[in-house]
Amino acid sequence: MNLALSTLDQIRQKIDARERISAGDALWLWRNAGDAELRALAQQVRGRFHAASACTYMIMRIVNYTNVCVAQCDYCAFYKLPGQAGGYVLSQAEVFAKLDELLALGGDLAAFNGGFNPHLPLDYYCDLFAAIRQRYGDTLEFYALTIAEFLYLADHAKLPLAEAARRFREAGVRWITGGGSEILTENFRKRHSKFKYTVAEYFEAQRAIVEAGLRTTATMVIGFDETIEERVEHLERTRQFQDETGGLKSFLCWTYKPYFTQIGGIEIGTGEYLRHLALSRIFLDNVPRVRTSVLTQNERALEGLLYGADDFDLPIEDEVTQKAGATISLNFERMLEVARGLGFEPAYRSVAAGSSRMATAG
Repeated sequence: MNLALSTLDQIRQKIDARERISAGDALWLWRNAGDAELRALAQQVRGRFHAASACTYMIMRIVNYTNVCVAQCDYCAFYKLPGQAGGYVLSQAEVFAKLDELLALGGDLAAFNGGFNPHLPLDYYCDLFAAIRQRYGDTLEFYALTIAEFLYLADHAKLPLAEAARRFREAGVRWITGGGSEILTENFRKRHSKFKYTVAEYFEAQRAIVEAGLRTTATMVIGFDETIEERVEHLERTRQFQDETGGLKSFLCWTYKPYFTQIGGIEIGTGEYLRHLALSRIFLDNVPRVRTSVLTQNERALEGLLYGADDFDLPIEDEVTQKAGATISLNFERMLEVARGLGFEPAYRSVAAGSSRMATAG
């Protein structure tokens, strides 16, 4: 490479040649590249996977089946400890009511998220997921658990990860998402979630999920106290895992909501979020889909389509983020009009195999 070229030109040359940027390149871009430069590079990488004006969306609901959790993450405003007032566990009938409402609103994807409840045996989950599959068949798809919950349940049931994955697959589960990752560095986890699992254990569990034939995704949350070096380490670990397994169907990043949490803090601005989204798109050259977070950024999240994202959710509920300050709008058409106004043609993306709309992966 010509040393007379600027660092930005050198990075551009790599991307033009479809070469991989390094962690050092990512750090340089974050510290030195302007918004327009990051946008242009992210759009270039996006173009390897998607047409310039194309984007997709889903209408979905996050079902928080319980708020009882012993992880005690200091950035969570949702959990109750066992025996604490206000704790709950949803019955199957209550879950079905939420899924029926989702279908009535035009959605067909539910994601389950509830934390580490020591009073719920593995059979609670297997029975629930089997009942959902039996009742709804392929008209609705669900992300059964997060990686963190899967780890806890296997540990709690004293089962090898492969056996736990097999049990869930037999109960009709097809997806276990990358939730519970936050920032995948050991130092971050020691600072904020000492009862959660290590980064090594996280990826061991995700590998077991891929090897069991289940589908999974990558996630990331920014805006705590993490450094840019920690953010890039998270991206580097994610890219390496994808190199080794090819199992990640998408990458979703959202922002920490600090309201009513133990550590509090000041929420980062959309501008910083968009820059990080662009950096993620440039760095994760082996992940086909990058998703922007309407849940935490509202309609401004759709600007992420200009920064390398190609997909977004229109959520109808998520207690975890709503308890920490997120707001949700059911004016879906308004959101789609914003995307159109930015020059995109949003198309509904269904992961439910029996949907009348086109079904696509992850």
